[in-house]
Amino acid sequence: MTSAPELAGDQAATRDSALTRLVRTYDRALGRFFERRVPSKSDVPDLVQEVFLRLSRMDDPNAIEKPEHFLFVTAANVLRDRARHDLAQRRSADDDVAEISLAEGSDFAPDRVLESKQAAKYLAAALRGLPERTRDIFVLRVIEGMKMADVARAFSISTRAAEKHQAKALAFVARALGDWRHH
Repeated sequence: MTSAPELAGDQAATRDSALTRLVRTYDRALGRFFERRVPSKSDVPDLVQEVFLRLSRMDDPNAIEKPEHFLFVTAANVLRDRARHDLAQRRSADDDVAEISLAEGSDFAPDRVLESKQAAKYLAAALRGLPERTRDIFVLRVIEGMKMADVARAFSISTRAAEKHQAKALAFVARALGDWRHH
């Protein structure tokens, strides 16, 4: 009869074997996936590692019916999480920059700087009024400059669906900024 520690050891060995096999099989493909989607190639190993870290948290990686689908959906989620994190970091940095006064001799007129800051705050408020997915697609496409096809892949939706989200966001933002200008 097999003892509990032996059984646990066998399960751990099987789990580790499955993880090793998945890493060997998909490591390069995931790297290429991220290389096409991130501006800094130095981020690619960290992103691939994050996918496998999430996989390692699973009780039984052998239970995944479609490992390729699972890994690439996870990769898209890692990209989405990274984009959200980067957006939050930029917001924080933008707040810090807004507090710094312009140095003497600046080429920008103070009233233009103030107007730009107000417009940025109004835009940020308008974006918060959008559904999360629509806002994220808008930010990735318009602010981050990602290609629409890459944005669609990151959200596991068709390019046409991503375009509809962007159009909805653009119309919403245009209305909001139009309202702001008429105040």
